[in-house]
Amino acid sequence: MNLNRRNFIKTSTAAAAGTMILPPFLQSYQNIQNSTDVNNYMDHFEVTTELMQKVISEAMSKGGNYADLFFEHKISNSLGLEDGKVNKAYSNVDYGVGIRVLKGDQTGYAYSETIDATSMLNAARMAANIANNPKQFSLNTVNVKAPADYYKISQKWENVSVKDKVPFVQKINDKVFELDKKVIKAKAFLWDETSYVLFYNSEGTLSYDYRPLVSFGAVCTMQRGDQIENTFSGRSYRKGFEWLSNDLVNTLAKDVVDKTNILFDATKPKAGEMPVVLGAGSSGILLHEAIGHTFEADFNRKKTSIFSDKMGKKVAENFINIIDDGTLENNRGAINIDDEGNEVKKTYLVKDGVLNSYIHDRISAQHYNVEPTGSGRRESFRYIPLPRMRSTYMEAGPHTREEIFENVDYGIYVDNFTNGQVKIGAGDFTFFVKSGYLIEKGKLTQPIKDINIIGNGPRALADISMAADDYLADNGLWTCGKDGQSIPVTMGLPTVLIKKLTVGGTNV
Repeated sequence: MNLNRRNFIKTSTAAAAGTMILPPFLQSYQNIQNSTDVNNYMDHFEVTTELMQKVISEAMSKGGNYADLFFEHKISNSLGLEDGKVNKAYSNVDYGVGIRVLKGDQTGYAYSETIDATSMLNAARMAANIANNPKQFSLNTVNVKAPADYYKISQKWENVSVKDKVPFVQKINDKVFELDKKVIKAKAFLWDETSYVLFYNSEGTLSYDYRPLVSFGAVCTMQRGDQIENTFSGRSYRKGFEWLSNDLVNTLAKDVVDKTNILFDATKPKAGEMPVVLGAGSSGILLHEAIGHTFEADFNRKKTSIFSDKMGKKVAENFINIIDDGTLENNRGAINIDDEGNEVKKTYLVKDGVLNSYIHDRISAQHYNVEPTGSGRRESFRYIPLPRMRSTYMEAGPHTREEIFENVDYGIYVDNFTNGQVKIGAGDFTFFVKSGYLIEKGKLTQPIKDINIIGNGPRALADISMAADDYLADNGLWTCGKDGQSIPVTMGLPTVLIKKLTVGGTNV
């Protein structure tokens, strides 16, 4: 991974046309849709405990300290609307197993898209090569760990036809045009995904998970005279088909039209250092990117994070509490077990202004002699797990939103970010702000747009002088990238005041 700079926000509304052909042996997912019995998951992947134990023994045959198997079956579908009609559709099935062997902090990894004894044993031998001290390893233990249940749903996406989904995509398009005559173009999309996971390791732990995910939203383009503006609005949860409703359509349509309208009268502030108020909710992207990544334990274990020597030390004001949480019900970043079979926890990264914990996977937890935080995550069975964020947010503070504005004579309020870059180790960042407002003598005045804010994450954390009591979660389509892997996450923030950041505006 290039630790110097990376692009992060990945949002797309395009979908390729295609069809889904389901091989007969994959159709068995119908047998486990309503089951919490691990035996049905093993039947689904056509494996037995004896076969998995044989593969684990092969993976450990060259002296590894630990090995695990990660089975995954993922079904993905999407619909796209453009020019007034649903005219794009895409479906995909992904299926396979990843085999990992650890030797100290080194990882051997191989995967197979075919789940049979020969293929898995071959992959196990490849992964085993991380070690070079052949030994006999025998495993005959099975400890079933039932997963949590953070995403209860009633209508699973596998049971929903395309014709049932199309009306919602069409409705959001029609509603956007209905709300404002300046609308000249709209795009709409609906993605759903279902993953079945089975996990087994050399300690005998056997677990499983069912993971639904849905994303729904629209892009709006409006014109006033010669001026054309556009923006995007969407929501994403681990929910079922029952989540879609006319109320949701109306909420998203109004949100995207209102956000676009603001841009017509927006300008740019004067450039320079000034106080910046981050709006509740989506401003959590700055917390996630500029600060959250520096709390991930692999960066600290390797001494590339500025926080690697600050455990137990004060890093923010006493009222600052930052959490990374995988247990939020139906949240996009929630997981019932992590991708290492660990229990998922709510983790205070910063507690009362003091650095309290890193974000741990198995490797880093052993290095620091602590329990894993349930943060070992991977994009799919093709990748190794890494310590990753889930839902990262700051708790509500002791101030009010009005008090925060009253403390700013001249500055900016920002609440709509689109993209940016972060230098992970040091936390230096540049964020592009789609829209916000100028603050003058404690009041929101002129709308602003298309500016950069530049700063340092750890410094910005220390410079948060006020936090409001209006915490808001952002349940947008946030996707986090790291080491070439993309995973779903969420974030949140109350309104906060940062003493100063550099704002790229005009020199007039």
